[in-house]
Amino acid sequence: MQLAKFDQADGYVIAPDPDAPRLTRKVEGVDQTGERTMISVVEERPLTIFLNAQEIVTAMTIGDYPEYLALGFLLNQGMLRADDTITGVDYDEDLEVVVVRTERETSYEDKLKKKTRTSGCAVGTVFGDMMEGLEGLRLPKFELRTSWLYDLASQINRTPSLYLAAGAIHGTVLCYQNRPLVYMEDVGRHNAVDKIAGWMLRNDVASDDKILYTTGRLTSEMVIKTAMMGIPVLASRSGFTAWGVEIAREVGLTLIGRMRGRRFTCLSGEDRLIRDTDPASIPEEDRKHRRKSAEG
Repeated sequence: MQLAKFDQADGYVIAPDPDAPRLTRKVEGVDQTGERTMISVVEERPLTIFLNAQEIVTAMTIGDYPEYLALGFLLNQGMLRADDTITGVDYDEDLEVVVVRTERETSYEDKLKKKTRTSGCAVGTVFGDMMEGLEGLRLPKFELRTSWLYDLASQINRTPSLYLAAGAIHGTVLCYQNRPLVYMEDVGRHNAVDKIAGWMLRNDVASDDKILYTTGRLTSEMVIKTAMMGIPVLASRSGFTAWGVEIAREVGLTLIGRMRGRRFTCLSGEDRLIRDTDPASIPEEDRKHRRKSAEG
């Protein structure tokens, strides 16, 4: 496939577009006083993903970047291999279908029989063994400066987004040092991270020096997907699940949660942290920039 080039020193390569007409719609309702009101609500659309001739899954999504979502989903499910030659990614907007074609013949009948419904919003599905591919995996060495974490939290929190415009959505951001690069949103955080995985695959982007930031909980699924992508750091404003922490420690993933203002908690991979900023020098999060943690 043709690989696009990007400059990771230039800021966002992809940022949310809260004004995109297909992503939200206006709905009339009443407020607490009985007054009529119009609000923006997020759209949900089905997207059916095929790998060659085999139908894999139908995902509920907001409908942006369907090709990246399909590629990332298949990659994170272990259905695309690193050495696969992708001969085409075809999206039919009317049929709401993406077909990913490979040179290698594929069949995943047995894998599809085993499903785990994950804990994400717009419930995600893992096919086969959730831990498949993690055995013996160790993530690369990486130095993580706390100044980067503070910068990233501040920048991401102030980025115009669908979350701020309409709510009911999760965001995931691929970052390099203190610069957010690709910011994806969707009704499920699993979709948002799959879009980033697909973008990285399509553009041949290295993972060993990246940070993944999510607005949602640090669950087993998020940890597994981050580790399988080869990204050494996963951070969030939200909290942790116990199994997520266990898996992060097993694979050597740096797991940082409850990032708010000057505060954060690291439950795995603390050895990567370089404390180059005094937390007392970081201002507390301004009320007008606060986001509620996405717990749904």
